[in-house]
Amino acid sequence: MAFSINTNLGALDAYNALRKINAQTEKAQLRLATQKRINQVADDTSGYRVGKELESKVAIMKSAQGNVGAAKDMLSTAEAALSSINDLLIQIKSKVADANDPTKNLSALANDINALGDEIKSIFTNTKFNDTALLSGSGYSASFTFKTGESESTTINFGTLNTLNLATISGSGATTANIKTLDVSSLSTAVQDALGKIGNYVQRLDVKEDYLTSAIANATASVSRIFDADMAMEQLNATKGQIGGQVATAMLSQLNSAPQNILSLFR
Repeated sequence: MAFSINTNLGALDAYNALRKINAQTEKAQLRLATQKRINQVADDTSGYRVGKELESKVAIMKSAQGNVGAAKDMLSTAEAALSSINDLLIQIKSKVADANDPTKNLSALANDINALGDEIKSIFTNTKFNDTALLSGSGYSASFTFKTGESESTTINFGTLNTLNLATISGSGATTANIKTLDVSSLSTAVQDALGKIGNYVQRLDVKEDYLTSAIANATASVSRIFDADMAMEQLNATKGQIGGQVATAMLSQLNSAPQNILSLFR
């Protein structure tokens, strides 16, 4: 190579090497500061896209997991109300059986049944979850749909409880004349069927909740592998870059001053 001072190619090469080392060091230091491997799309274009898609799925599944919890809470509210109704119906059946005992006071028994029936009617009307009527009453809806997966929904329906006729066991429906023949079997069957449905729904929701918990954990692990920096490796890269930068700076300084040797030719 010609010995010249107009263009110091060695110094230029050393400068380019130093620039590359500094860029790599800065990238490692930035990753250490943010704990992220990808700080801009250019760091890993395909990885960024995949990671963001996974983050979106995780957010949806977390919302679905919350919906599953809300659905189970709603079912628990309905179950408690229906269990109370079922207990009251058992008492009414007992009162009807007592009415067939000629030694009992039919008027008192009829009053008892009407009181129990009024309470059943009240439970049907006033059982709500977050101001939503569950069994009957104003604003009642026959079904409730929850998003319980990334692209899946679950519809809950207790049956036609709002159409049940409570006239014969509430208000003044039960009388001394009809008490012996009162039949609450259809009401009891409807309540039992609703309780059975609630049990089945809870079982299904438990399965969905377990799946979502596992899916969220797996997807989050994938996001971590894509975006999170390997702190130990980046620390090694940063230290390597700092040392390399110091060496490159020293070599640049020496190569930059090399053309001064030409002055020796003019002595």
